[in-house]
Formats: sequence, structure tokens, C-alpha cells
Amino acid sequence: MLKINRENLKSSHQLTWFIIDFLMLGLIIINLAFIIWDSVYNFIAIQNALAEHLPALQAAYHPIHENFILYDSMFVAVFLTEFFVRWGYALKAKVYDRWYFYPFIHWYDLIGCIPVGSLRFLRVLRVISIVYRLHQYKIIDVTGTGLYRFVNFYYEAFMEELSDRIVAKVLSGVQHELTLGSSLFEKIQNDILYPRREMLSEWISTRVAEAAQEGYIPNRGALRSYLEARVDHALEQNMELSRLKYLPVVGSTIKDTLEDAVGDIVANVIQQILEDLASSSNHGFIEDIVNAFIRGPGASQNKEERNEALIALIIEIIDAIKVQVRVKRWREQLP
Repeated sequence: MLKINRENLKSSHQLTWFIIDFLMLGLIIINLAFIIWDSVYNFIAIQNALAEHLPALQAAYHPIHENFILYDSMFVAVFLTEFFVRWGYALKAKVYDRWYFYPFIHWYDLIGCIPVGSLRFLRVLRVISIVYRLHQYKIIDVTGTGLYRFVNFYYEAFMEELSDRIVAKVLSGVQHELTLGSSLFEKIQNDILYPRREMLSEWISTRVAEAAQEGYIPNRGALRSYLEARVDHALEQNMELSRLKYLPVVGSTIKDTLEDAVGDIVANVIQQILEDLASSSNHGFIEDIVNAFIRGPGASQNKEERNEALIALIIEIIDAIKVQVRVKRWREQLP
């Protein structure tokens, strides 16, 4: 249900224009109803049916139908008068920089006044403009109406379908250019990635440290036990180490000592690596990796390796974006 906010209407500084808007809105609706009725009456079958069942109505309206242009011109005269009054007010208030801007900006108010059958129905644009203006000033709220929800839903669905097809087409074109050896690769590497390698190093370093802290530190005891068990199992499978137990007197002791030492060394090394990754000291290590992958414009590198690796990565990223673009959000709102 469309409601009028009377408080905003009274407190506004354009009360007179809003009253004119309401009057014009009612007049346009009446005019459109008149045009539709006359278009229906134009059929001979309708005239004959009225003459047979409602002869008084047919006799009263037929002269109006024959002079339809005259009666419609009366409405047009009112519409044009209102248009020129608003134009004069815009000139006086200096709403626009040039005096001739108003008719170009408000072209929809003029085009429906052309007395041609196919253009008369464009007067509905004036209805839309008036309703939009009243809604913009919070005099009325059209978002709660069923008609607005219906039109807005299918408008958003249409725009999403259209934009998705355009975006997918553009992305496919980018992929095709990449496979043909486009200079996009060099632009991405030299103009985008290389100048931001420090930022990438910092971001990757932070993410690695967070992942190591969340995944390793709470479970380092279990991880150490697992590593020692795996090392013990590997050493037991080693034939050379197994032969040590056959040494007289000290064979078993040496074997057990070596197993414990190797297991402890491996566990300590891996533990130290993970602790380093979990701390801020990993930044230098990550920065070296990033610099190895992202080289400057003047760095020499194998052309095929340079192209194939990053091009494949970019194409996969674009494929992922295209998959996401194909998701129809408007369908999720369907009951």
C-alpha cells in the first residue's frame, strides 16, 4: 500500500511543487485511461457491441471519439504549461548552468506530448519521473509496494543475466589473448606484481606465521611423537642399521642409541623449522622465495618457463572467476 508521508510533505520547502506533482500525476493517469479507452473503442466490434447493449454510452462517447485529438490536446496544453512553468522556475533559481539544459534533461516530459498515437503512451514516463521524484524526497515510499518488488526483481534478474554474459565474454577474450601470447603477462608481472613484491612478502609471511601458530604450536607434542615413531619405523626397515645388533656386546646398544639420536635430530630440525615459520623471522625466507618467483623487468629468464607457468595460473584464476560469475543470485530469491 502506497502511503504519503505528510510530515515530510509539510516540512519540505517545495510543498507547492509537490502538490502540483500530485495533481499532474492524477491528470496523467486520467489521460492514459482516456487514451486506452479510445484505443479500445476504435475497434468496430466494440462500437457495435456498445450500440447494441449500451446505446446511450455509445451515442454520448462517439462524438468525443471523433474529436479525440481536440480533447487530447487539452491535456497536452496543461502538460506543456506545467513544463514551461517549471522551466521558468529553473531559470530563475539557476538550477542548471545553461538555460537550454532543462528540456534536454527533462526530455521525457516533452516526448509524450507529441500528438502521435505511438508516442502518447510514453506519457507513462512522466508518471515514473513524478513517482521517482516524490520517492527521492521521501514523500512516498514505493519500495514497499508489490508492483515495485515485482518490477525490481525482474529488473535485477535481467541486469544480472546481462552483466554476467558481458563479464564472461570479456574474461574469455582475456584468456584467448593470453594463449596467443598477449603482452598482458608482462604487464601483470612487471607493472603489478613486481612493484608490490614487498607487500606480497609481508602478506605471505604473516599468513604462514598464523597458519604455523594455529596448526603447529597447539599440536607440537603430538607432532613430535608422530615424527619419532615414523623415524623409528624407517630405521627398523634399514638393513645396514639392523646388522649393527649382531656386533658382539655393544651391537644392540649402538643400534638403540643411533635410533634415538636420529629420531631426536629429525624431530628437532622439523620442530625448529616450524617454530621459525611461526615467528616473524620467516620474513626473510619468504621474501627470498617471492623474489625468486617475481623477477624484475630486466631479469633474464627462460621465455617458455616464464610464460607457461604464470599464464596457466592466470587462466585458472579467470576460470574460477567465470564460475563465480555464472552463479545466478536472483534465482536464490525465488520461492
